[in-house]
Amino acid sequence: MHVTPFRASTKYADFKGTSSMDESDKTGPREFLKSKDLLPEGEFLLGIDVDTMELHGKYKDPLSVTFYFAQPGDHDNVKAMIEASKGPIMVRRVQVDIELTEFMAMFKRFSVAFSSHGMLEGHEITYLDY
Repeated sequence: MHVTPFRASTKYADFKGTSSMDESDKTGPREFLKSKDLLPEGEFLLGIDVDTMELHGKYKDPLSVTFYFAQPGDHDNVKAMIEASKGPIMVRRVQVDIELTEFMAMFKRFSVAFSSHGMLEGHEITYLDY
């Protein structure tokens, strides 16, 4: 059994930030997992972690995508279990290599924002358009 924080990380973390995604209605992560027989009945898709290999200035498929599942398999029960937890959250982990286009098709909208060493995290910004 392994214990690790659930957060994005890279070797140097030159930029840190946040992300937000809206699932695609027909090709979302759950549908992808069901099509590959990777989402058993009774499990809840709790998290997704995406990594690239070292790119060295040129993109190469695939992405390494890790899916995290929890039981019991619905939002309210999993949320209650997490809120009641006093330690690490027990999950099941499945790692899959996926091409970028297949991964992006899982979402209607996909947004990431990051700043140098996370300096803008939690701050509002004012800006001028040029």
